[in-house]
Amino acid sequence: MKADQPAAYSLPDVVCFAHLHWDFVWQRPQHLMSRFAQQGRVFYVEDAFYHNDNHVAPHLEIKERQQGLKVVVAHLPDCLRHSAPAADMVQQALLQQYFQEQRITNYLFWYYTPMALGKSGGFAPALTVYDCMDELANFKFAPPELREREQELFRKADLVFTGGHTLYEAKRQQHADAHPFPSSIDKAHFGQARHALSEPADQAGIAHPRIGFFGVVDERLDIELLGQLATAHPEWEFVIIGPVVKIDPATLPDSANIHYLGGKDYQELPTYLAGWDVATLLFADNESTKFISPTKTPEYLAAGRPVVSTPIRDVVRPYGELNLVQIAATADEFGQAIETALTQTQDADWRQRTDEYLATISWDQTWQQMVDLMQARISAQ
Repeated sequence: MKADQPAAYSLPDVVCFAHLHWDFVWQRPQHLMSRFAQQGRVFYVEDAFYHNDNHVAPHLEIKERQQGLKVVVAHLPDCLRHSAPAADMVQQALLQQYFQEQRITNYLFWYYTPMALGKSGGFAPALTVYDCMDELANFKFAPPELREREQELFRKADLVFTGGHTLYEAKRQQHADAHPFPSSIDKAHFGQARHALSEPADQAGIAHPRIGFFGVVDERLDIELLGQLATAHPEWEFVIIGPVVKIDPATLPDSANIHYLGGKDYQELPTYLAGWDVATLLFADNESTKFISPTKTPEYLAAGRPVVSTPIRDVVRPYGELNLVQIAATADEFGQAIETALTQTQDADWRQRTDEYLATISWDQTWQQMVDLMQARISAQ
């Protein structure tokens, strides 16, 4: 076998328990699970959908997605909405029946949320993986019992992966076999933005310079900073792409030079990025951002966009320290950094150093390294 070929693949069926909808924003779970699905069966189990009446009988909805991946959603009556133990028992029974129907007998469990432990009891996975992509307990509306459930998951897990180095430093104290896997990159996809692409209709009429952000618009976005920048720099147009969740849209700054274009499909993102002059990471400094490792950092860079970020630890290390991304803490500093970034595309040294760093990371490499660790654990049993 050639050195650059991936190792032979031999893993059980993958059953992934996630708090994120498959059809929401394309991020870490989709990048990894779509790669597993190219090699074998993947069942992506989402949170239950509760109906507003009691007429619906509990049942599973199965949706087929890329590479045959199956999204599994339990539909439950309203009476189970406020009885988590009962809802878990019903979902457990539905899953057990589905496992029999699909002949899922040799499988591994992959968790994104510890809250899924209740509905996944009574099974015997060949391996249990906790891919801890965020400090979920710090997020808005997090269930109060999440930290306790996470401790239970640490006890069950054979392997723990973390979504960044800061999160790894926190979690390695709690599990003997933890490994950091920071946000990675699909370079070919975002690299499309380095070439002339047809402008999306809702962005075409916006003047330059364009200062962009894409991602979920929630409590992690520093809306105060966005408002200050828009007021201080009426000569710039701010393009914000992403669904608004968990916060009241009425609280968002509404300056004439801020354009909220809503959520976009992952496939469309390069066409928007191609028309930006500077990309930003407008994250607030709060509990919900303390451990994040934004996927969009390398995505912006792969698109050839200069980047300005607030001092998120996993952006400062390594991107800020390597002088690939400018770091700014205040509105004044951020404005000055954008001024610098507007000329950065002409900086050949910055472009070369950026591409040299991006050559060292990819979702394919991340996935293969995870597979190697999982195969080693299964072989050792």
